Amino acid sequence: MKLIAGVDIGNSTTEVCIGSIQDDGSLRFLSSSCSVTTGTKGTLTNVEGIITALKEAVGQIDKRIEDLSLIRINEATPVIGDTAMETITETIITESSMIGHNPNTPAGAGQAVGLTLNIHNLDDYSRTGKIKSNNDYILVVDKEYPYSKIAKIINKYSSNYKIVGLILQADEAVLVENRLDKKIPIVDEVRGVDRIPEGKLAAIEVAYPGETIRMLSNPYGLATLLNLNPDETRAVTPIAKSLIGKRSAVVIKTPYENVKENVLPAGEIYIESLEGKNYKVTIDTGAEKIMEIVSQVDSIKDIHGQECTNVGNMFSRIKKGMAEVSDEDEIIRISDILAVDTLAPVPIAGAISGETGMEKAVGIAAMVRTKMLPMERIARALRERLRIYVQVAGVEAVMASIGALTTPGTRLPLAILDLGGGSTDAALIDSDGQVRSIHKAGAGEMVTMLIQTELGLSSRATADEIKKYPLAKVESLYHMRLENGAMKFFEEPIDPRLFGQVVLLHPEGLVKIDEEDISLEKIVSVRREAKKKVFVTNAIRALTEIAPDHNLRNIPNVVLVGGSALDFEVPEMLMDELSNYKVVCGRGNIRRQEGPRNAVATGLVMSYVGEG
Repeated sequence: MKLIAGVDIGNSTTEVCIGSIQDDGSLRFLSSSCSVTTGTKGTLTNVEGIITALKEAVGQIDKRIEDLSLIRINEATPVIGDTAMETITETIITESSMIGHNPNTPAGAGQAVGLTLNIHNLDDYSRTGKIKSNNDYILVVDKEYPYSKIAKIINKYSSNYKIVGLILQADEAVLVENRLDKKIPIVDEVRGVDRIPEGKLAAIEVAYPGETIRMLSNPYGLATLLNLNPDETRAVTPIAKSLIGKRSAVVIKTPYENVKENVLPAGEIYIESLEGKNYKVTIDTGAEKIMEIVSQVDSIKDIHGQECTNVGNMFSRIKKGMAEVSDEDEIIRISDILAVDTLAPVPIAGAISGETGMEKAVGIAAMVRTKMLPMERIARALRERLRIYVQVAGVEAVMASIGALTTPGTRLPLAILDLGGGSTDAALIDSDGQVRSIHKAGAGEMVTMLIQTELGLSSRATADEIKKYPLAKVESLYHMRLENGAMKFFEEPIDPRLFGQVVLLHPEGLVKIDEEDISLEKIVSVRREAKKKVFVTNAIRALTEIAPDHNLRNIPNVVLVGGSALDFEVPEMLMDELSNYKVVCGRGNIRRQEGPRNAVATGLVMSYVGEG
């Protein structure tokens, strides 16, 4: 009896299938395992993850790795995702310029314009006459001052001086307002009050309940309040744009001579074909045009971007990041890209509290190829480490197709979609057993990137969790509203810390999303659109390429495999889309027990028997 291990190294996970070959040549499946891929797919760091997965699989049958006769690993190509911004005019302001804020407890309402004045200097300036009774002032207060003292000081000086607005570092706007003789707009929770220059003309606005600011999010509103000329109005447009949707804001006028523009062009993408033809497309035209040009190229030799541009820098980062996959003197080439339109937060130069503005962007996943397959190096490293023969056995999509045939209810001809972390693979086995396959850039990891980018999340892990699990909003201590509108009630009270929060319905319990001020509806919309942009787009282009006569209607059925086929909504999206072409589509159930996972690893073991 021989023990054969099939090992599928993916961008996110490494899967193993153990099978035994009996003396009569029959195959019996014994165990399987799944562990996290260590390092970037296709690099020597994968070896540790492979060994971990092998130990788990052989341990289930009371064997050791040394008992294996052969290890077969998949032939695969690493995929990386990145974003390339469209042309952005960045306004650089050499002095502090604005605070765009969204505190939970602003107080007062309306607009005010005045000179900034630090509360520390109020007494001295009053004695020396530096404060003028005919000027309006916006008082800046750090957290050293308690709310009662702030209110007492303002009430004292308001009889002689015009204090028209207040900027607080502490979370005490309502407490201060309740103690003021004269109500004024107050913005609190401003961390960077120490960076606010004194004696500068500033405009402050607090929206009325249920509304957002109107004047400071409008370039002409800023021009009205701060007396800006047309050139100055144009310069503050990025600031106004970044303040859209805020409940309160402060903009501080900076001398126009301190405003400079720095433009980094979006740039052009250059595509070289194996036939010697060259294609180019400007990234400003958007993802649809980019993918239209990509589809015109039969065989891509390499893709690169225009130097000293956003897209040029992006492709340079991708190739540099994948340099570890190949030898130092080897040329790294990009063999496929998936481009999708998205929005990305761009830091506003001159912002005091780290404000950003959402700008159009193109997200790109790129597939990197090298002359020497990275899996060959991994195979050599495993041979030396384990003293077992290791073989690079076959194309990933073909192996997945063979494994998918163990799903009940399938027959030839059969197409598969392998939805992984980095790539979407498709293969079609016809009635004669001939296989056509294709490997496309972009899958689960790109969805995570788009979610993180469009929601402006600080954590990639949070974006990944949002991708995986449904959402709800806790509306009382005993019930929550699910994202589909249904209500769920509890007999025991929910953790009070989750009250009013958007949470993930994690298998281990409710998990709060650590980002504030993002509504349930927005998160759901961004998540679903990201999945459609990547998975539905890639599924159609991959299946169309392998379909007879490139007609999707010539594919009778499709089996979904891979980690992303476990997603709670992606398979339904694909089933809905492919039903338009009369295609039967559904999750695979590999070997009647694995669900959509383990298709490639299973196929690696099965193909060994076939080759024998």
